[in-house]
Amino acid sequence: MADPRGFLKVRTREDRPKRPVPVRLMDWAEVQQRQEAGTLHEQAGRCMDCGVPFCHQGCPLGNLIPEWNDLVWRDRWDEASERMHATNNFPEFTGRVCPAPCESSCVLGINQEPVTIKQVEYAIGEKAFDDDLIKPYVPQRLVGKTIAVVGSGPAGLAAAQQLTQAGFTVAVYERDDRIGGLLRYGIPDFKLEKSVLERRLEIMRQEGTKFRPGVEIGTDITWDALRRRYDAVIVATGATRPRELAIPGRELAGIHYAMDYLVRANHLVAEDHVPDPIDARGKHVIVLGGGDTGSDCIGTALRQDAASVTSLAIGRKPPVDRADEEPWPMMPRVFEVSTSHEEGGERTYLASTVEFVGQDGRVTGLRVAETEYREDGSRGPVAGTEKVLPADLVLLALGFTGNESRELTEQLPVELDSRDNVARDETYMTAVDGVFSCGDAGRGQSLVVWAIAEGRACAAHVERHLTGQTRLPEPVTPSERAIDLSL
Repeated sequence: MADPRGFLKVRTREDRPKRPVPVRLMDWAEVQQRQEAGTLHEQAGRCMDCGVPFCHQGCPLGNLIPEWNDLVWRDRWDEASERMHATNNFPEFTGRVCPAPCESSCVLGINQEPVTIKQVEYAIGEKAFDDDLIKPYVPQRLVGKTIAVVGSGPAGLAAAQQLTQAGFTVAVYERDDRIGGLLRYGIPDFKLEKSVLERRLEIMRQEGTKFRPGVEIGTDITWDALRRRYDAVIVATGATRPRELAIPGRELAGIHYAMDYLVRANHLVAEDHVPDPIDARGKHVIVLGGGDTGSDCIGTALRQDAASVTSLAIGRKPPVDRADEEPWPMMPRVFEVSTSHEEGGERTYLASTVEFVGQDGRVTGLRVAETEYREDGSRGPVAGTEKVLPADLVLLALGFTGNESRELTEQLPVELDSRDNVARDETYMTAVDGVFSCGDAGRGQSLVVWAIAEGRACAAHVERHLTGQTRLPEPVTPSERAIDLSL
């Protein structure tokens, strides 16, 4: 390392600054701003000469984190960008929206605050675009094989870029009106402005990737017809089926899945015509679920000028510090305060929703009770603790239960696994020859870094299937998982 004693000189981490809450609630621009160059230099210098960099195993992409930390410290940005793009197609995305499991695995994090890896990653991505270091990689020759990628989220885009650069003719199909999938309509602009997505898509267009938005495979084109048209098909449609909450009153108007709300909000921010908007203005909003999607709902509702926003979680409040059963280098389940939580609203834990209360067909409140943990490991409401919380808009951010795969399984003999994900073998191939599955579609709901890693690995197996060989990287296998001692 450039400064092997840097972590002793600078003992505290300093992340990217944020715009003041009253200011950022007035618009949809990104909350976090660029770090001052001198501070970034100091933070990159905290990366220690640890011998075995566990940050490598913390990230499924296998990012060369100590190398590009060192190069940023030395102000060699072009080389840092090369190192980063060697393992990650889209550092400008992960530098914004990834929860950074690499930082949980940082060796320095054993007895100090970990290195601000995500901050440095973001800075390299922005500097690379600022200095015009990101050039389209156009293959010198074409292989003569065609590939369809269905779904334009991070997994589909990563697979498409890898295969395009390897000389394949790749078309990406997306049912929405614009390319981007989760990156486009699932993540609010205050976390990822869409101009960031557009500049990367333009690079991919110049490389030769073809984009086909507004085409729903299974309806506009059958899966069987698509398979016959292309030499290989990659299913990267995500895990988009939301988890239901089947309790009395669910049929009342004003209760929506979180993604239905966020998608409409992103369309409105893009100044699209939305015939059936879901607007939180002046309403008492309750968000069920304490994850990232729920957090995004909170920030969106506050920007829409909701009267109040309350987040309910059925479980216990996570601990502030790493629990004994989640030792380093695991990614711990700890209490987190997102930028949306900073902006307002109330967070309540151990809250079991018992019933949706309504009047004249619309929701007016939630009947909730305290949660108890039973001896058999189950959770449920405590009798006699019920109370009604006022609610005009309820958003269900309870996670996802698998792929929306009805047309896929009807039109092709593709199989699903026990969790309703598209089943695949260790080469990412499904039960249908030449049809592959990657990202959340095959893995289930996961992190953006896992999606990109699977897209890259799937591309390698597709190339090997079509040509008999590959030089593309294979960072993860379909069965590989993050360390979890609870399994």
